[in-house]
Amino acid sequence: MEKEERFCLDETLKHINRVRHYLADVIGKLFERGTWHDKSKLEDPEFRGFVEYTPKLRDTTYGSDEYKKYLEEMKTFLDHHYENNDHHPEYYPCGMMDMSLVSLIEMLADWKSASERHEDGDIRKSIEKNQSRFGYSDEVKCILMNTVSEMGW
Repeated sequence: MEKEERFCLDETLKHINRVRHYLADVIGKLFERGTWHDKSKLEDPEFRGFVEYTPKLRDTTYGSDEYKKYLEEMKTFLDHHYENNDHHPEYYPCGMMDMSLVSLIEMLADWKSASERHEDGDIRKSIEKNQSRFGYSDEVKCILMNTVSEMGW
């Protein structure tokens, strides 16, 4: 192998290993987030509130008037939840614009899981409805939809 070829090969392998390293950092951060996800729901004031409203929400359509009414009734403990969980746009002063990709991935996984609680739940419909709720751009919506497709959700 020529000197230039060896140099190119070494540099390429070094690059590949560094990318693996950085992806492992992201995986580690996501794993940590999964470990602590929604832990505040296991304590009051959230726990008692979710005990009452989880069955009610299950029987509603996401984004419906009935669903929105329940959210308003849940405001006190939902505010506590949003203040303690940075995978929610409501956590940030500027909503999703302040979120990192890592928190967005957790948010998307949260939305997918939440959609499974409703008989008529659909992550793609949630992304559509949440665009007006959270004011994100068509580009962000497209990235979320592409991620859902890539994940096979």
